[in-house]
Amino acid sequence: MAEMTIKKKRPKNLDLKTIRLPLPGILSILHRISGVGIFLMLPVLLWLLQSSLTSADTFAMSRDFVAHPLVKLILFGLIWFYMHHFCAGIRYLLLDLHKGIDLESARLSSKIVFAVSIVLTLIIGGKVLW
Repeated sequence: MAEMTIKKKRPKNLDLKTIRLPLPGILSILHRISGVGIFLMLPVLLWLLQSSLTSADTFAMSRDFVAHPLVKLILFGLIWFYMHHFCAGIRYLLLDLHKGIDLESARLSSKIVFAVSIVLTLIIGGKVLW
């Protein structure tokens, strides 16, 4: 009887322009992207920290470098990457503990992660960068 089972062909939609991910799916993809972004920017941040601690001249150079509006924008984005990655990581830890598995609470926790990460980014970015 097992040989007679019919496998249904599932529809495949590989057109990336028409795929609509739910909010938890978007959160998952942004969690991965933010992790990669943090990892790739880590050498730059370590160089900036090292150059600011070497001498008074290199500190002034680092301060002038960070004062550039484009660098501030990149650092602001990096703060959001970190805040998003941190908040989503807490959400995934709770999911591993089987808290918020059902669809409605998964959607709600995704909204909470986005809201909290944006608020924390505005608070910390405003204090640190401006």
